[in-house]
Amino acid sequence: MHPAHDVFTPRPAPLVAADVGGTHVRVGLIQAADGVPSNLDVLSYRQYRCADYPSLSAILADFRSQAPGVRECAIASAGYALEDGTVISANLPWALSTTRIRDDLGFEAVHLVNDFEAVAHAAAHIDARQVLQLTGPADAASGPTLIVGPGTGLGAAVWIPGPRRSVVLATEAGQASLPATTALETAVLQQMLRGRSHVCIEQALSGPGLLNLYIALCAIRDARPVHATPDAISTAAQGNDDPVARETLQLFCGILGSTIGDMALLYGIKGGIYLAGGILPKISQFLLNSTFVERFLNKGPMTTALQGIPVKLVEHGQLGVIGAASWYLGRRDV
Repeated sequence: MHPAHDVFTPRPAPLVAADVGGTHVRVGLIQAADGVPSNLDVLSYRQYRCADYPSLSAILADFRSQAPGVRECAIASAGYALEDGTVISANLPWALSTTRIRDDLGFEAVHLVNDFEAVAHAAAHIDARQVLQLTGPADAASGPTLIVGPGTGLGAAVWIPGPRRSVVLATEAGQASLPATTALETAVLQQMLRGRSHVCIEQALSGPGLLNLYIALCAIRDARPVHATPDAISTAAQGNDDPVARETLQLFCGILGSTIGDMALLYGIKGGIYLAGGILPKISQFLLNSTFVERFLNKGPMTTALQGIPVKLVEHGQLGVIGAASWYLGRRDV
């Protein structure tokens, strides 16, 4: 009889996992440690600028040159996936097709998941060192967890625990109509409605949305716009010499708090809220000192219920990549 330590269990093959956004693509080589899908190792990781490459295939080909033997790929992306593997998205600079990527790069299979559904699957990999607590108790009750965040668009997903395995509800919450709670928000919404019949939430709560808010507020304040990018607005807002930029970012944070409070009630959230996306980590201190928490809790008799929900800002840049891999490995092992 061979001793137990002589038994050799080969490690599972790694896979390429990508988190595709409108501005950046993050790609990792991921392996399930000891064959356990919930225990993932990031063997290598790289971030690419979308504008520097003609297609997602070109980005993945560059990354795959470091690991030519990898046979499978999991992609997290915003948008609506058609049966043929094509993704409809207003935020991507080029067409995305899983069939085309498979054929271009010779993968055995390419799997697609909604970007915030992927982040929801990464919730188990978040620890206290990777979050900034905004409000609520340190520990959450058991129940549905909301993952939401502004980037090039606004993504949201709900992680729902179950007796055997969790379920993730992918949403298009960013496409719902933008609400207005204050007189200023009503005036801004009226400005944004000029020339269009519908203003969705992500047209305010995203990078492009921050620019939309700024332009609308400049019109209301009879001020000449001097900033042309979301980064310029947020940088100026965190200084002390641009009151319109600062008011714009305050407006953004207030709408964000109110909207996330609405989502918590709509989805029955009890297990906590994680704020992700590319914008918020850059304005974390401003967010802490803004009306975000006040507006999140301002739900009349439901304020007490919302006070029991932890709201945390996630600062882990690899969550989408880890989540895409976690989603696929868990699905493969069913």
